[in-house]
Amino acid sequence: MKNKEIIFQDLGLLAYSKAFAIQQKKMDEIISLKMKNRNIDDEKEKEKTPNYFFFVEHPHVYTLGKTGKPAHLLITEEKLKEIQAEFHQSNRGGDITYHGFGQIVGYPVLDLDNFSSDIHLYMRNLEEVIIRVLSDYGITGMRSEGETGVWLDVNSPKARKICAMGVKTSKWVTMHGFALNVNTDLSYFNHIVPCGIVDKGVTSLQKELGKSFSIDEISLLKTKIKQYFQDVFQAEWKDYSKSEIKL
Repeated sequence: MKNKEIIFQDLGLLAYSKAFAIQQKKMDEIISLKMKNRNIDDEKEKEKTPNYFFFVEHPHVYTLGKTGKPAHLLITEEKLKEIQAEFHQSNRGGDITYHGFGQIVGYPVLDLDNFSSDIHLYMRNLEEVIIRVLSDYGITGMRSEGETGVWLDVNSPKARKICAMGVKTSKWVTMHGFALNVNTDLSYFNHIVPCGIVDKGVTSLQKELGKSFSIDEISLLKTKIKQYFQDVFQAEWKDYSKSEIKL
């Protein structure tokens, strides 16, 4: 009774705390349904668990994963206010990262029992989606052994991350996801030790290609992400507008 339909919504510009609340609510609803299904013997009476995927863009914010080190935020509260950035402790895996304008953030809230109950495979599949997208722009995205996300020029002094990833799972339900740097102001990464990694840099599509992406080009990027996500996860999309889905 696997359900590979994914309910999609682009939330636009939204504060990190609000996007977090949306994800948590959807995760809780899916887990609650899974627990209910466990008490039903007849497979035909069980309800299919839904899957969600949200695009979002955040105002300047630093988030620290549950295993991260607070010392990897290198600036004071006063400096945070000066650069108009927030700081939030997060329940995802990984260390500290930055989200901000000009970045495409994707939050899949999936029941992995609908796909494959394998978190390692899930992370590799997320990376594969972005690697395929970058290839369309002539950029060779790579995996770095022992480190999540998508990188360029791995195993060289020029190694740099273009897409960060971090997730939380509970009862095989996911939240959080990936952040692809497009027109991102990379100077904000100077105030942290990105992902706790001291010897590698960060980059963006804008920096790599020497051009800024227009609104239409960013829309095309999102379309490509959705297409490759569908291909890699063998899923189907169901789009909802803000008026149609209860958040």
